[in-house]
Formats: sequence, C-alpha cells, structure tokens
Amino acid sequence: MAVNAAERDAMVRALHLAARGPRGANPQVGAVILSPEGRVLAEGWHQGAGTPHAEVDALSKLDPLEARGATAVVTLEPCNHTGRTGPCAVALIEAGIARVVYALDDPGAVSGGGADRLRASGVDVDSGEQAEAAHAVIDGWLTAQRLGRPHVTVKWAQSLDGRAAADDGSSMWITGPEARADVHRRRAEADAIAVGTGTVLADDPSLTARDGDALLPHQPIPVVIGARVTPDDAMVRRHPHTPLFFDTHDLHAVLADLHSRGVQSLFVEGGPTLASAFLAAGFADRILAYVAPVLLGGRRLALTDIGVGSLTEARRLTIDEWVPLGGDLLAIAHPVEETDPQHEDPQHEGAA
Repeated sequence: MAVNAAERDAMVRALHLAARGPRGANPQVGAVILSPEGRVLAEGWHQGAGTPHAEVDALSKLDPLEARGATAVVTLEPCNHTGRTGPCAVALIEAGIARVVYALDDPGAVSGGGADRLRASGVDVDSGEQAEAAHAVIDGWLTAQRLGRPHVTVKWAQSLDGRAAADDGSSMWITGPEARADVHRRRAEADAIAVGTGTVLADDPSLTARDGDALLPHQPIPVVIGARVTPDDAMVRRHPHTPLFFDTHDLHAVLADLHSRGVQSLFVEGGPTLASAFLAAGFADRILAYVAPVLLGGRRLALTDIGVGSLTEARRLTIDEWVPLGGDLLAIAHPVEETDPQHEDPQHEGAA
C-alpha cells in the first residue's frame, strides 16, 4: 500500500515530536497514531532512557479499543527487544494496530527486526517515508550503532582562496556575524567539540556555544587533542564542562574513548591540522565549510595533508546544501563513500 497524504503529514509531525526528546544513549523518536480515516488519534515521543518509547507513549493516550485498525506512523522502525521497556513491535500488535509506516530501519543487531515481527503478525508495513529527514534527527545515534564511534562533523572557515588565516596568523574574523552565529548554534547541537593543542595555544578558544555573550542551554564537552600541554589559565579550563585531554595522535582511540563515555556527536572545530587529520583518517561524516568573499593568499591553508597524492585519489563529496549566511556561504557536504577505517597509522601526526 502506498503512503497516503495523511501519513506523510503525520511523519512530518512525528519528526517534530522526535526532536523534543533528549539526545543520549537512545534515539530520538516520534510517533503519531492515525484512525483508518486519517484522523490524528494520539501522539508521542521518547522522553529519555527508561521512559516509554514513542509508540507506547502514543498508545498510552488512547482507550484500549481506539487503536484497533489504526495506523502508527513512526520515525524509526519499532524495536524488537526487551530492555528497560518491552518491544514496541509487540505493543503495536497487541493494541490491534493494522498498519505501520516508519522512516528508518533500526540498525541494531538486537533491537532491529521489528518490521519482520509486525509483518509476521499480519500488520501492513511500509518503510522509507522521509528517511533523509529522519536520518538528520538521529545521525549521531545511527553512526554510534553502525560504527561504534561518534558521528563526526568537521568544520572550518576559509577565504575564497582557501586560507584559514592571513600570513601573520590572524584569523578573527574571516566570516561575518551570521556565519559565526550559525557555528554556535551547531556547536550547541553536538555532544562534544574538539580542537588540537595548536589551536588552544594560538587562539585560546573557550569552546562554548553562545548567543552573543550568553551561554546557550546545551554546552558541548570540550575535547583537546595533542601532545602539547594546555596552560593552566587557558579559557577551555573555565568551560562549564570539565575538558577531556587526549595526549595522543591516534584519532581512532580518541573516538573509541568518547563513544565509551556516551558521546554520539563530535564537532571538530579546528584548526587546519586537526581537521585534516580527521579527513585523512576517514572519520569525517559531515563537512561544514564556511566560505568568506575575501582573498588572503599566503601559506595558511584551511586544510593541510589529507592523504591525497594525485587527482585520482581526491576525496569526493556530495553537497547536501548551500546556505547563504550574510555575505558568506556555507557548504554542507558528506563523503561520497563513507568509510570507517581502524586507523592504520596510530602515530599519524595530524592532531597536534
């Protein structure tokens, strides 16, 4: 059965509901229950570990017989395992749901398989509706599930000719206030933010997410990577969260440690050496390149060595969006071939 207009509208609503949930070890999921005529009967979303999942939250708002013959529209495949709560697939079957429309398959080896369980019980199932939008809501969780590491966004700001700073090292500010505000908003969406020790020593960043001078409600955990010592009076040491320091150039080990701490999304802020190291290692899931209409020339490139020796080895990207920000332009992209190597050279000197 093809997805109808009421189900498409319900998926849009379910995605908005999903975003209300907290980021954490569990995915953000939204659900809408529709009558056979397409009328909204109930809504729900997952509100945190140990609380009812989105489907069960929505079902709890209905009388026992109201769900009979209804359609559940969910942003993620209903789970098929028992943890702190029971399987959502079973809850939908027992409630008498006749049809389920969901956006993304659950990649979990234990939690996945809910769609097959539903079909085996005679429930009509349709998947893939607005999958791209759903992926954007839980990209960190999906990467953590599939690859066992945080979802990594690599960001840099550059002049039109690809420089991150003038020849004297000055770089504040290449981009304008609209671009800088966008960066702070995206910082606040991440679990952690990383810089190399070179950037700490050169720029003394605070690594906070701000709206003007005010701190935004969510602050990413500051991460400093590299062998050089961070001064006791560095701004990062006054961050609302205790900084994490990694005296290593092994990015795979850093990501594994962050994953073990529950970090699902990492915002790599700089500088050129660290950004290049993540790109060279194949750990960049998303790229944010802020381009300012200025020319600087000189040696201070936005990227250094990323392991490309010839044009045939170029790292190909897919542009997801071009975003005008005042006089600047933001390119949002992702690698054409997403890989996650086990970092063959742990002594790579890219993170200093």
